[in-house]
Amino acid sequence: MPDLRPAPLGAVLTGTGVSPGTGVGPVVHLAGAVPEPPPARHGGTPEDARAERAAATAALEAVAAELSERGAQAAAAGSAEARDVLEALAMMARDVELAEAIAGRIDAGLAAPRAVFEAFAGYRRMLAGAGEYLAARVADLDDVRDRALARLLGLPMPGVPRRSEPFVLVARDLAPADTVALDPERVVAFVTEEGGPTSHTAILARALGVPAVVACPGCTELAEGTVVLVDGSTGTVRIDPPATGVRAARRRRRPPAASPGPGATKDGHPVPLLANIGGPQDVRAALEAGAEGIGLYRTEFLFLDRADPPSQAEQQAAYRAVLEAFPQGRVVVRTLDAGADKPLGFLPPPGDEPNPALGERGLRMLRRHPQVLEAQLGALARAAAGLSARLEVMAPMVTDAEEARAFAAACTAAGIEHAGVMVEVPAAALRAGDLAAEVEFLSIGTNDLAQYTCAADRQLGALAHLQDPWQPAVLDLVALTAAAAADAGRGCGVCGEAAADPLLACVLVGLGVTSLSMSASALPAVRAALARHTLAECRSAAAAARAARSAGRARAAARAHLPAPVEPGA
Repeated sequence: MPDLRPAPLGAVLTGTGVSPGTGVGPVVHLAGAVPEPPPARHGGTPEDARAERAAATAALEAVAAELSERGAQAAAAGSAEARDVLEALAMMARDVELAEAIAGRIDAGLAAPRAVFEAFAGYRRMLAGAGEYLAARVADLDDVRDRALARLLGLPMPGVPRRSEPFVLVARDLAPADTVALDPERVVAFVTEEGGPTSHTAILARALGVPAVVACPGCTELAEGTVVLVDGSTGTVRIDPPATGVRAARRRRRPPAASPGPGATKDGHPVPLLANIGGPQDVRAALEAGAEGIGLYRTEFLFLDRADPPSQAEQQAAYRAVLEAFPQGRVVVRTLDAGADKPLGFLPPPGDEPNPALGERGLRMLRRHPQVLEAQLGALARAAAGLSARLEVMAPMVTDAEEARAFAAACTAAGIEHAGVMVEVPAAALRAGDLAAEVEFLSIGTNDLAQYTCAADRQLGALAHLQDPWQPAVLDLVALTAAAAADAGRGCGVCGEAAADPLLACVLVGLGVTSLSMSASALPAVRAALARHTLAECRSAAAAARAARSAGRARAAARAHLPAPVEPGA
């Protein structure tokens, strides 16, 4: 238990905002930490070993079944993202190699709880050193372990405390299974000391529309009951805020509703608002939020956790389902973004990579295995045949014009008319004009662009201030890319999570970005923010943000030019 102490009145803690909005309420800490089991041994007979193995197997299967059930409930409530995350956790609990590691330790004499703990510890070490994507799954692994141990040890299951009044949940980290079960009417915001913007917890927070701040040092030391105001856009946690701030925050708990229709600034400048999805299961939420199309279809979810690649028929069906849902819209598909930090069982890695984030991933991996790219492009072309939706296909991790040219040629050979590339590497942003001469459109992935520009791993909470898309250097690269695309007569979108921040979305438009793509839950607030400001105001805010010397000052400068609506009585 942390050494809880009162904080100075009006003090502000700072972390990384991962889900926009504000929430205010008393602090409640996550309950039920599961202690490390002692190195106990069983009786040593074959019967004892069988009993321990059976107990471990039953505990893990019970955890998997519970997670799958929660996933089904989430899907029934309209959250396909939550269902996918919880199914991935259930697969962890049912992993064959993990079961064998546990059985081996039990056969060596360990009791079931200790065998489970040590087997998970081995997997934990492997994931922690395997690159940003897999490192982000460590918290997921810990959650599955703790749930299994709680069953074996007869302890209360870790989870979110039940309260009758709204509160702010504070934890060292928050497991996805707990995040998806949050009731937004009770948990008005949450704050964690660890975590990163690409963790499953952050993704689910955005899907649920719960304001959230992660990587916030000192939050777990807040005394239970302390009133805090959480701003998921700025990443701040204000302790004992003034009464006027509390009233305003409670009025702003939910993003303002926006009228349906195409995205546009107050003076009518069109800004298509698109959705990021992981597959057909996410289409319903995108349509309900008024998405004008799909700006990022993450196809890697079709390929992950498989020993063999999906068949072309399976791929074609998944792609066609999304294209059919937007008969008059754009559907931008990202080709398989795998390799290095997202290894696939059927694509052998090129060898040891000391820094996977700088290794063979995305298009680099696909050029090593051209048959995978050819199969995917062929399935996409067939899926689009006879449909009115505009299929656009882009490659991830493109660095130079030669790579862009090769990808465009592969698309043409497959019968795909509209090829583009993602701008995630600073070299690509600096020479965006060269890339724009080879393809039809550019799409900026702000998550990776911020990481590579500032040399700050996306999963390191200690470097969260450098992973911020408000960093003026990142804004400069966005502006350079957008200007180069405009000079070439090409579109330039943003599909990173920066687009989901209503204030930053206006700045991106002011920088010259022509479309924005984000989680479906963020679309209404972004549409409303754009409708409140003219293009000239967005440009003025963008110039002010670029002139600032830090991410915090850039955000403040933009807010000064684009103030939020004044709340009555605030």
